[in-house]
Amino acid sequence: MSDQTSGGGFEMERRRTTPKGEFAVYFAIIFVATLPLACLTWALSLLKNGTADGRGPIKRAWSQANIITPMIFSA
Repeated sequence: MSDQTSGGGFEMERRRTTPKGEFAVYFAIIFVATLPLACLTWALSLLKNGTADGRGPIKRAWSQANIITPMIFSA
């Protein structure tokens, strides 16, 4: 009779999930860190072109935080 108590390959692969609170904390830190640079690039763009494109500094910083934060958690 075969021993079937060892798992035998029938184990479900567990997905690693990140707590939403931890993600929000990292997102907030990255957002605050990218905000000054986003303000600077927006102001320089405003001076160079004379008009504001549709994306303000907050939207730029939010976008950067949205890109960077998942990269941290995917590693």
